[in-house]
Amino acid sequence: MALVAHASCSSGSTLSPEFHRYASCLSFCGLSYLQLSARFISPKGCDFEIGVERRTRRRSGVEVNGVFEKHFSERLKEEGCHGNGVKRNTRWSSSIAIQALDVKKKGKGEILCDSNELQAKPKTKTLKNGAYLDAVLKVYCTHIEPDYSLPWQKQKQSASTGSAFVIGDKKLLTNAHCVEHGTQVKVKKKGDDRKYIATVLAIGVDCDLALLSVDNEEFWDDVVPVVFGKLPQLQASVTVVGYPTGGDTISVTKGVVSRIEVTSYAHGSTELLGIQIDAAINPGNSGGPAFNSRGQCIGVAFQALRSGDTENIGYVIPTSVVSHFLTDYERNGSYTGTRDCSYSNYGFPCLGVLLQWLENPAMRSYLKASSTEGVLVRRVEPTSSAYGTLKEGDILVTFNGTRIGWEGTVQFRLSERIALGYLISRKFSGDVVELGVIRNGDWITVQTTVSPRVHLVPYHIENGQPSYLIVSGLVFTPLSEPLIDEEDDIGLKLLAKARYSSPRFKGEQIVILSQVLANETNIGYEHMSSQQVLKFNGTEIKNIHHLAHLVDTCKDKYLVFEFEGDFLAVLEKESAMSASSSILKDFGIPSERSADLFEPYVDHLCENHVLEKEIGDSPVSNAEFGLDGLFWA
Repeated sequence: MALVAHASCSSGSTLSPEFHRYASCLSFCGLSYLQLSARFISPKGCDFEIGVERRTRRRSGVEVNGVFEKHFSERLKEEGCHGNGVKRNTRWSSSIAIQALDVKKKGKGEILCDSNELQAKPKTKTLKNGAYLDAVLKVYCTHIEPDYSLPWQKQKQSASTGSAFVIGDKKLLTNAHCVEHGTQVKVKKKGDDRKYIATVLAIGVDCDLALLSVDNEEFWDDVVPVVFGKLPQLQASVTVVGYPTGGDTISVTKGVVSRIEVTSYAHGSTELLGIQIDAAINPGNSGGPAFNSRGQCIGVAFQALRSGDTENIGYVIPTSVVSHFLTDYERNGSYTGTRDCSYSNYGFPCLGVLLQWLENPAMRSYLKASSTEGVLVRRVEPTSSAYGTLKEGDILVTFNGTRIGWEGTVQFRLSERIALGYLISRKFSGDVVELGVIRNGDWITVQTTVSPRVHLVPYHIENGQPSYLIVSGLVFTPLSEPLIDEEDDIGLKLLAKARYSSPRFKGEQIVILSQVLANETNIGYEHMSSQQVLKFNGTEIKNIHHLAHLVDTCKDKYLVFEFEGDFLAVLEKESAMSASSSILKDFGIPSERSADLFEPYVDHLCENHVLEKEIGDSPVSNAEFGLDGLFWA
């Protein structure tokens, strides 16, 4: 499978991103292809497209590249690991190869980086002898993705290839999108025709990284891991190594570092530090390392921008993000920051506040701001740890002692600035931060914790399989971005909620009736699809698990569902329950509900801040703001 990013400018466009599916049959070199693509329009005027080409079964070998860029913003500070180091192992052949780090432990399980830069040791291989190439591998993955429209089954099996590299401690690093939904992963070393079965240890969708291991001891013979280097300077030379499309052997491309800033990660729909380079990143390069002139790895190739107006714009995940991912895994024995779960405690955190620039002098005077620094707090998400600590109308001036400019940037390197989100992403979930705030003209200091953001409509599904509930042929499932991507009949009101609504409490979901499996018990409702269900027997529905609980404990004669738009559906309980088994048999469905809905329902509302009204009217991601001046931290 080859993923190719195409981007073209759509000047002056202010439309919010909407995803559309289309397919076209192509013919090339006697092979049939099916090209799928997801398209969206950036409010900044750039029209990006992520395309996927899959070869049919007439040929089993297929190529893959990563997911690609959709939005860009401010710069990043060069501080190497910034306290996000990983554990050192004295065995060079099996140590995680951030041997450049001066690493020390602080307390049980907490590993910190003592230096501000990743420094290479004399052992580092040089670019001239090319020994670092031996650490780069080719990845073969077989994928089976969920079918979000028919959530009880999977989609057709597909295959892809990508790149990976050895980082020590008998571990390999690659991109999350190279192995996500993988049923079998194999790796092959340079100059070897044998493929080894690899195990996926962790997948970080938010940072587009994955950790692999190989159990076969023969694989590790004469394997030397890469050495991680420091964050490069602008115009520093960079070499990207991997197995891109166009051939079967290893490929090397060269360029320079063009830009370092907070960048949108297209696969994870997050904004983290990224390195922009002009070296070619093609389908199949995803997961491969990028090296500096000393042979040190400065990051992982993961996405590229293609358009008629741009050339050779590729992106690399820097070592500071890699280190954060590895440290999270080392601390917890797993990585769960990618879950769109309301109670996840790992991964890259956020502050959960909507901020506005304070450039205008009259506004600063009106708000009693004593300086030209700081940004205005416009909203605090109720699922954020800062809810109740920060208030609408506060002016956020400092973050852990670092002063914030009126554009929401902080000092970076000697003469650069970087987005505030960079400082937040350096923290781990649960870390306590100190905020300097001007409130009603008075300076105060407050403390809060940071945690992963909770989405009302998730971008990724925990464990990869969507939840569903079937009641007498009525199929209910939570609304998600993958479901929106698959369906073409999602109404504008649902799309608006997905783009502009935040959860009122942790665990809240938009539950929709995705379709009706026709049966005499549900006659008259067959036309219904993609409708949000609001209440069951007069009780407001919190999430899909809550709906299943209400149905299971119902003592009434009728099952009454109230939908968006004042539509009502009523089923006679006894006949509806008795018809369920025959409906499942007729449509070949193994169960009336997903496995997670068999677990006892636990109401977490007592642990949450609950708002009586919906939170809306503001885009839920920075990529969807149609103007400068507002951004989520």
